[in-house]
Amino acid sequence: MRSAAAGTINLDMAGREVRIAGWVHRRRDLGGLAFLDLRDRSGVLQASAGPEWSSGAAMEAVRGLGLEDVVAIRGVVSPRPEAARNPGMATGDVEVRIVELEVLNRARTPEIPVYVPPEEELPSEKLRLRHRVLDLRRGELQDRLELRHRLILAARNYFHAQGFMEVETPILTKPTPEGARDFLVPSRVHPGEFFALPQSPQIYKQLLMIAGFDRYVQIARCFRDEDLRADRQPEFTQIDVEASFVQPDDIHAWCEGLMEKLAEVAGIEAPTPFVRLSYRDVMERFGSDRPDLRYALEIRDFTDVLGALDFGILRGAVARGGRIRGLRLEGGAHLARRQIDAIEEAARTAGAPGLLWAKAQEDRATGPLARFFRDDTRALLGLARGDLFLAAAGPDPVTSPALDAARMAAIAALDLPRTTEHSWLWVTGFPVFEDAGGGELAANHHPFVQPHPGDIHLLDSNPLAVRGLAYDLVYNGTELGSGSIRPHDADLQARILGMLGLGPDEIRLKFGFLLDALRSGAPPHGGIALGVDRLVARLSGAASLRDVIAFPKTTAARALFEGAPTAVADAELAALGISAGVRE
Repeated sequence: MRSAAAGTINLDMAGREVRIAGWVHRRRDLGGLAFLDLRDRSGVLQASAGPEWSSGAAMEAVRGLGLEDVVAIRGVVSPRPEAARNPGMATGDVEVRIVELEVLNRARTPEIPVYVPPEEELPSEKLRLRHRVLDLRRGELQDRLELRHRLILAARNYFHAQGFMEVETPILTKPTPEGARDFLVPSRVHPGEFFALPQSPQIYKQLLMIAGFDRYVQIARCFRDEDLRADRQPEFTQIDVEASFVQPDDIHAWCEGLMEKLAEVAGIEAPTPFVRLSYRDVMERFGSDRPDLRYALEIRDFTDVLGALDFGILRGAVARGGRIRGLRLEGGAHLARRQIDAIEEAARTAGAPGLLWAKAQEDRATGPLARFFRDDTRALLGLARGDLFLAAAGPDPVTSPALDAARMAAIAALDLPRTTEHSWLWVTGFPVFEDAGGGELAANHHPFVQPHPGDIHLLDSNPLAVRGLAYDLVYNGTELGSGSIRPHDADLQARILGMLGLGPDEIRLKFGFLLDALRSGAPPHGGIALGVDRLVARLSGAASLRDVIAFPKTTAARALFEGAPTAVADAELAALGISAGVRE
């Protein structure tokens, strides 16, 4: 039906007859001449109908076209007149003069426009998701999905060259705790029993290592029943990697090589080796385990200086074991009160009761905190004229996220310059456990993290101080991937599960198959999972994961185009041995 794609037509093809097909992007009637822009996945091409080269039927057909009608054209490639050339189009030097035109399908009036001029706003996201097929015709989304395809292809080729083997793992799996709720699938054959959709292939890829497949990779579909945000979807894709006889440095080297390849595809920079900072270091300096290092602004500890002031709030915080940490913003004194209030509100939203601040004026300091300054406080804080100082007092779990939020809000308010456009970072040495409250422990990453050899002796006496051989890959403040070396000793793995509150019977029920496999002779192994959706979003500059997924869910976990989820007839549920319970 077609001999060439619209976006491939160029001046070298002038005089050649071609057959093209696609959608009517725009149409213009100038009386004696009629023009249409034809669009397919490769691009947009102008086609013209005129009495000198088109039949009367073709002229009439062009004039009767509507937007998004599907047409096939036979015509001759012709150079555009110099004055009519369009440098904004890849095909702007040529047009196809229509000899024949066939309408393959009529389209009803589009509910949303496919072509939106740059100066106009897109329809609301909700409306675009409801009419996703039309939205996906936009060049911007098609470019991002094409980039996604090329990135995944590059990843597969890279790991193949490194000796990795792609193995598919089950989608219907056993429910196991991995940090989020499982999507459950009832079994019709075994009433009252359920499969789970995998939150990750974590256990299966460990089993593959024990089975002797020493380098595994998979472009894996994963599912998590959790609350959604712009960077979360209930179903997502990850580049899942595992290897045997490795240390963290091996995983880092493979991933850095992969990022070099993917960055090249996306047209950005990924200079290796990447910066490596410990979890303790990034939390101290930036208040976050995924800091955006494109900006030099850092958090500092000012407990010694500010804790000595005659200020009850600060002294009380220190007396209760907290610290006073803050940010010194060069030139920040020009910010208006409403801007400082907005930064403070960001800190409150992150969990702090508030921020204290002071402005360094030419001859004095002003602001709520400045009232308590001593003669030497300004100098000890390093405040120069025109600086703004922000401080938070309390325990680190409260002040760290608050100061992280304040840091990013201050960067935006001051429009601070970047020291680099592409910040790649490894965060290492995450704690194995975190405090779940009430004397209980929770896994910081997941239950399958090998403790640091130097900290295993602390498992009983001080488990919260135990570092793991765990690591995250961070790009411009976004976590792209998370991984670790795994416990390959069954007794150690069972001990960790027990510390997380699982009893012997529950461990046996949920993880007995893994422990049995580990006892069959497990090699040291480890890996990482890299989020494809986040990778594509960040490398393409998309604001949301929904802009790089063909058919995403909303933040309410609904598929608006398909109308899912939906109610199921009672008879169908009964065949599965379940009932819907109370319906809205």
